[in-house]
Amino acid sequence: MKAKDLLGRRGELLAAEYLAGAGLTVLERNWRCAEGEIDIVALEGDVTVFVEVKTRSSVAYGHPLEAITITKMARLRRLAGCWCAVHEPAARRIRIDAVGIVAPYNGAPVIEHVRDIF
Repeated sequence: MKAKDLLGRRGELLAAEYLAGAGLTVLERNWRCAEGEIDIVALEGDVTVFVEVKTRSSVAYGHPLEAITITKMARLRRLAGCWCAVHEPAARRIRIDAVGIVAPYNGAPVIEHVRDIF
C-alpha cells in the first residue's frame, strides 16, 4: 500500500476515534455508492453527520482543510442525499463536517474538527 494511502487510513481512524471521544456515534466508515465515498457517517443526538477527512503529514503544501473545495462540498451534499435515501429516508436533520489532520510521521497528530461546512 502506498504511503499516501496509509496516511489517509490512519487519518480516518484518528478522526473516527476523535469524533467518538467528542460524543458522536460513528455509524459507518468509507460508505460507497455510485456517486463516490463518504469517509465517516456519524450521529450526534438526532443529527446525522457526514464527515470528510483530510490528512497531511505536514502543512508544507497547505492545511488539509484547504483541499475541500466548493465542488467537493457539493459532492458531499449529493453523497449525503444518497446515504439518506438508502438508510434513513426520514432523516430530518443532517450536517456536513470536516476533520483536518496534520499527522507527522514522527510526532503527535493535530486534529481540527469544523462543524457545518456546507
